[in-house]
Amino acid sequence: MGEIEADDIPDGFRRARFSSPFLDMAGPYYERPDEECIVVATRINDGHINHIQVAHGGVLGTLADVALSYQVHRAEKPALPVATMNLNTNYLAAAKLGDWVEAYASIDRISKRTAYCSGQIVCGETVLMTMTAVFAILRK
Repeated sequence: MGEIEADDIPDGFRRARFSSPFLDMAGPYYERPDEECIVVATRINDGHINHIQVAHGGVLGTLADVALSYQVHRAEKPALPVATMNLNTNYLAAAKLGDWVEAYASIDRISKRTAYCSGQIVCGETVLMTMTAVFAILRK
């Protein structure tokens, strides 16, 4: 199951527009606009699995950081450059090989220099993680 097939991606999702060598390795990521946020998702593949046959905590932690920061990045036009100052995660359940996991994030408060966000990662009806973060907004 190493490579994700196009037909394994739920309707409405498309390959995410953000990319870097690390995110390409950690993902691939997909996005879909939702009523209140941009949903960021991935399918758990072989490279995400740890020694106990579930997704490594770092996979979900990275998805949390990506989804939360992306909400702030896309909050204004032009897009805001951001840096993570603090990320808190609560692991509630495990993701398994082949699971489609979706991250929902919202901006709780945003100022000129700082944004506070929260969200959750789910697999179907199961909440896998809740998360909060603080981001520095690197305005010029």
